[in-house]
Amino acid sequence: MGISVWQIAIVVVLLVVLFGRGKISGLMGDMAKGIKSFKRGMAEDESAGAKTIDATTEKSATVETKDKETA
Repeated sequence: MGISVWQIAIVVVLLVVLFGRGKISGLMGDMAKGIKSFKRGMAEDESAGAKTIDATTEKSATVETKDKETA
């Protein structure tokens, strides 16, 4: 006893009747913009994290080189 195709069709028809095509397409467009913005933000966070790791690695390599030079 799951959700059948007819039940889904009835819900979709009711949504279209209640909200209209324009309102639903507008909501879907807004949802798509939100998802794109979220993905862009996640990509920026990952690249910022990679830059931080690279900078930390360079600093530790510089410190090790200076330690070897003074020894």
